[in-house]
Amino acid sequence: MERRPPPEKPDIREKGAARDGQPQVSERRLFMQLLVFTGCTDTASLPMFARSWPNPCVLYADLNDPHGVALLTMSEDPAFFINTLRPALNELPFSKLMLKPELTMFGRTYSLGYEPDLQETLFARPKKTALNREWPWAVWYPLRRRGSFARLPAEEQKAILGEHGTIGRAFGEADYAHDIRLACHGLDTHDNDFVIGLTGRDLHPLSAIVQAMRTTRQTSEYLESLGPFFVGRAVWQSPM
Repeated sequence: MERRPPPEKPDIREKGAARDGQPQVSERRLFMQLLVFTGCTDTASLPMFARSWPNPCVLYADLNDPHGVALLTMSEDPAFFINTLRPALNELPFSKLMLKPELTMFGRTYSLGYEPDLQETLFARPKKTALNREWPWAVWYPLRRRGSFARLPAEEQKAILGEHGTIGRAFGEADYAHDIRLACHGLDTHDNDFVIGLTGRDLHPLSAIVQAMRTTRQTSEYLESLGPFFVGRAVWQSPM
């Protein structure tokens, strides 16, 4: 019987554009999780809890729930969310709150292959975007693309994403809105593909960029679902 050659080992490293003739690759990435709770009538004790952590985090007040709060945490090691975060949330003050699992979001930073600074993309930029105290407003939501997008030629995909990116850069350069993009393939309860976080000085521009994105081909033709949305304002952020 003819033996098949063994399959090649998949290359799952993050990759960026070449620098000084050398490829940029990374085995590391940042995982981020948003947990949303209700039943909180006093947020004063929550920052004291968060200050004791070595990992960066953000506490939000929920715009749409007068008893709602949210906790954004991040770590390079996904075991942190099981070994450290889980036990901590089963103690006071979070043990008295009720989780809203429909708003739980979890994902990982990723690269597209042409980033000029891979480490900036994977670590520095998402941390700055979440922890910048000049950008307290936040909108978080998951999205799922239609399968037809994956079947498009690579150049057409790039053009569609470029249209999206042009709007994002315009809002970012105007200091209206700044984004965190996380992949969540196989990590999301509802089989979403990505988690998006938008932060800024004011709330209206975050709504405006979502509205502007509706006109793009990606949103109008190739999104299967969008949301649910969490909208909040930071009440405490770890130092950058």
